[in-house]
Amino acid sequence: MRTVPMMRRKCWSLLAVSLLALAGCSDSSEPGEEPGPGTDGPGVIPDDGSECLGAKFLTSLGKDKLLVGAQMEDETAKSAPFDVRYLYIAAGLFDSKDACNSCASGCTSNGASCSNSGEGCGWWGCWQYDQDPPGAYVRDFIKVSKDQGQIPFITYYEEFQASGYTEGKQQLAALNDAKFLERYLADWRFLLKQVGQEKVMLQIEPDMWAYLQFFPADGKPQSTPVALKAANPTDCGGQENNAVGLGKCMIAMARKYAPNAKVGLHASAWATKTDVSANTDPSFNVAAEANKVADFLLQVGAADTDFVTVEASDRDSGWYEKTQGKAGWWDPENHTLPHFHQALTWANAITLRLNKPHLWWQLPLGNMSLPNTNQQWRDNRVDYFLTHPAEVAKAGGVGFLFGAGNYEQTTPETDGGNFVKRVKAYKASGGQGACVP
Repeated sequence: MRTVPMMRRKCWSLLAVSLLALAGCSDSSEPGEEPGPGTDGPGVIPDDGSECLGAKFLTSLGKDKLLVGAQMEDETAKSAPFDVRYLYIAAGLFDSKDACNSCASGCTSNGASCSNSGEGCGWWGCWQYDQDPPGAYVRDFIKVSKDQGQIPFITYYEEFQASGYTEGKQQLAALNDAKFLERYLADWRFLLKQVGQEKVMLQIEPDMWAYLQFFPADGKPQSTPVALKAANPTDCGGQENNAVGLGKCMIAMARKYAPNAKVGLHASAWATKTDVSANTDPSFNVAAEANKVADFLLQVGAADTDFVTVEASDRDSGWYEKTQGKAGWWDPENHTLPHFHQALTWANAITLRLNKPHLWWQLPLGNMSLPNTNQQWRDNRVDYFLTHPAEVAKAGGVGFLFGAGNYEQTTPETDGGNFVKRVKAYKASGGQGACVP
């Protein structure tokens, strides 16, 4: 599956680290070096006898080990025993009030026809043969994934892409435009109907919740107006006309139209205006900062979700270093901040506060053997996560999904085979159970 045409950007405010720290950011194992069997030990019930959230979640998916997956091409998906395959829904909307009934006639997006004879449809629902009912793009993805024995994971990232505004504060203005929001929520409903009764994982609007916390001076979801009742009185009429209502309505719609789907919101490490993933201060209270993000997500409905997504970066560290002059590395020896243990501490605090397991998503795919050029950048996340799965389990994580944040980044198809080799080794070792004490 190819990356969608318009890709998501991340506004990471990365802090500079010293050249000494950069020099320490090489993986302790060579790229492609395979971990031994039973890499980090089995998962168990916590010592205090409490319920293992991760194990319960994995069991509901028919799994008993931490999930591994990616955004990838068809051939790559067949090359290793992946648990999950993910897809972005990120494009424009239909021009009508509701989803088109036919791609061949009467359907436009941003004024362009969605028929195959047109210039190209901006709405994802017609990325297909125009004689087929709209939505085949998603329905086919679900079918192909299931046929391969993989759980379909769909990231819905439409609000910024379709709003026509600049990413960040400006895009939030579209939420109070009833005509835009009517089409947006109709698109969300249409996606959910394509999922129907299938067991699919749905991630709702990564970054948007962070922006809704980041930009209001008081950091409260009630401070951003959202024209919910006017836009969708049927599904959202009982909700508040603000970000609280938006989150709760979108989650409720998922429960209504796709009852077997697992639903998650996205927790961003920079939502509080302090980017914890880049923190270099050893005295900084990482858990307290995570609690601020979790408390915001609880206000917008996270208590009614099944999981929460977290991420490291949507770009390879080598890309940041070479093209932006920024330091994006995490120290794999966990001596110099920022490092992996700090990130896992933050993710664990998110899980504890939300009472939901977390899933690492859109992890960079680079490795240290690559030349640091286009689509072949250096990074150490693949090598670290797939050889330290017990650290993820101990922190309350249920898996790791890898994917490029834009067309310049390393992909499973351009990394020299390191990712597939690591996944095979992880699986050959028996995988990693949840909840390591």
